Amino acid sequence: MGETAALSDTAPAPDPRYSRVLLKISGEALMGDQGFGLHPPTVQRVAEEVKSVHDLGVEICMVIGGGNIFRGLAGSAQGMERTTADYMGMLATVMNALAMQSALEGLGVYTRVISAITMNEVAEPYIRRRAVRHLEKGRVCIFAAGTGNPYFTTDTAATLRASEMACEAIFKGTKVDGVYDKDPKKHRDAKRFDAITYDEVLAGHLGVMDASAIALARDNDLPIIVFSLDEPGGFRGILAGQGTYTIVRK
Repeated sequence: MGETAALSDTAPAPDPRYSRVLLKISGEALMGDQGFGLHPPTVQRVAEEVKSVHDLGVEICMVIGGGNIFRGLAGSAQGMERTTADYMGMLATVMNALAMQSALEGLGVYTRVISAITMNEVAEPYIRRRAVRHLEKGRVCIFAAGTGNPYFTTDTAATLRASEMACEAIFKGTKVDGVYDKDPKKHRDAKRFDAITYDEVLAGHLGVMDASAIALARDNDLPIIVFSLDEPGGFRGILAGQGTYTIVRK
């Protein structure tokens, strides 16, 4: 598990380790080197990563944050009423979901955007049984608008939806290749964990996800795999038992 290895496009497709997963990425992951908004080439690259896993026969659902457009906590900190700020953040996640849907369908991957806030003209409402059926038919489901409730992050939404969809793991795509005991960008002696428990993440304030998301994953025995979204082929490689990552589990 320690070595990074990208799979060749010509290599035979391996048997994936999981058959249904949820990919959680931040909104910031879609803005590339920009300071704000969407960077279409980056959206395209992430879509290609998702397609490479979808081609293995893995059922995929996604949750994308909205921090590249609007972050509720930041708005609240500047004096905006918190509930209103959080709803604005939820709408930002819908914009990101629609951009990802467009990129995926441009690659021939059937996709459904499913929103926790009703907006029938642009997305389906969240109905669990319908979403499960979409996954069974091989469609990628992108869950937007968080949980539909203020005061909950998209991390919590991802864990909730993964539990409802009976996903076997959450894949958390980040800028680093796992969980470290301190920020590896600031500390050269930072140590990466191959595996760590939910309680160790909570006790160490390691910032994998917020505390409510970690606790929900722990209560449902749902492993969280933290990997670098910047590593080409990383998502597909992990499903083949390769690559560098950290798994959070009991």
